Amino acid sequence: MLPDPGDQQSRKKNPIFFILLILVVILAAAGLAVVLPGYSRDLGISVIRIEGIIVTGESGNGYAGSESVGGMIRDAADDPIIDAIVLRINSPGGTPAGAQEIVADVLYAKERKPVVVSMGDIATSSAYYISAYADRIYASPDTLTGGIGTAWIFTDISGWMEEENLSIEVIKSGSMKDMGAEYRPLTEEERRYAGQIVNQSARRFMDDILSQRPLDRSMIEDARIFRGEEAVDLGLVDEIGNLHDAIAGARALS
Repeated sequence: MLPDPGDQQSRKKNPIFFILLILVVILAAAGLAVVLPGYSRDLGISVIRIEGIIVTGESGNGYAGSESVGGMIRDAADDPIIDAIVLRINSPGGTPAGAQEIVADVLYAKERKPVVVSMGDIATSSAYYISAYADRIYASPDTLTGGIGTAWIFTDISGWMEEENLSIEVIKSGSMKDMGAEYRPLTEEERRYAGQIVNQSARRFMDDILSQRPLDRSMIEDARIFRGEEAVDLGLVDEIGNLHDAIAGARALS
């Protein structure tokens, strides 16, 4: 039986076809690298940004919302393709409750994969509180961090209102119902009560951080801010480095 000329021709074309296919794949990969230059380098590392004032709820308009940030952390924690998480933090802090919600999500993630923090310009107060729960913290030499403490700010414009001959009448169910209203100063009782709340919150804040980081309480209890280099010496930060260093560190931990 004579061989089919069509089969012979097909076999001759096959090597050319496979060579062309390989070239197409190489060109496609090169094109992807041009479009997404950081994707292949950071493959397996999820970078989640916490930028702005930390609050509960959704992110936006200069606020980092615990629901938005926490959702991204949990999604990355549950993603089998992600090997480690890097939190890129650039925040002066925010509410203790907002930070506590994000910490709960960080703890969820740490049960599954490493979590590393990369600090930007600033990561103080509640932003440091979140950072303390990471497996490793990176900062630049002049990153501002620390500021571990709480504050409650009251504004009193009653003097200006008196000058402008303005008055406000309030009907209230309890003597402290309008505590903190800007149209009157705090009473002594309110001032003592506000101090009690601030101090209780600060103790919880400090105890939680000290449970995660081997810090000298006496060095941080006045809520001062530190430069990144000093923060490394004190143990608030593990290493000087930028975002790329933190990504490399996260990869090593994974």
